[in-house]
Amino acid sequence: MRDLRTFLQKFTQNCQNVYEPGEDSELLLECALREVRRNDTVLEVGGGSGYVSYFIMDKCRFLVATDINPFAVKCMKSFGIECIRTDLANGIRARFTLVLFNPPYLELQNFEKRGEWIERAIDGGKSGAEMTVRFLREIGDNLDKDGRIIFVASSLNLKSVCREMERLGFRFKIMAKKKLFFEELYGIKATLELG
Repeated sequence: MRDLRTFLQKFTQNCQNVYEPGEDSELLLECALREVRRNDTVLEVGGGSGYVSYFIMDKCRFLVATDINPFAVKCMKSFGIECIRTDLANGIRARFTLVLFNPPYLELQNFEKRGEWIERAIDGGKSGAEMTVRFLREIGDNLDKDGRIIFVASSLNLKSVCREMERLGFRFKIMAKKKLFFEELYGIKATLELG
């Protein structure tokens, strides 16, 4: 049985220089648990701590995660999660029925950037949407015919993310919301008509 206490104990022991699960991670997990099916093949892009993968890996047929941070890859492997070190899903040729992503969605100012691995987990680039837009443009190659994407967006960048989804031909809906002090987070489910 997987439980939060065990996860947090192992995270504290094995996962330095890795983004600690927060409200955004909880929102993605909540949506993923509602969506995941026994026969799903799941790709979690930018899995970080492995928080989401850890709690859904026994609820699907197959799961693999990616992260660019070598410390995150090591962390996820300590939880028994199959993980590949790569940028987004670069180099992965397989198609998946469910793709999950908790993108970085803040725009860090130059004075905030120190070149640390943890920055990659929070810096979404210009307007905080750059990484999400890049993901949406690239992930079609990894999406099964009837595949679904679930990802997190912020009220700080929701308009530009929605514009990009419409431009790329995604159908999407908000599955869940979480109000924070200075923003609202959205769990978004999207599907793509593949030609």
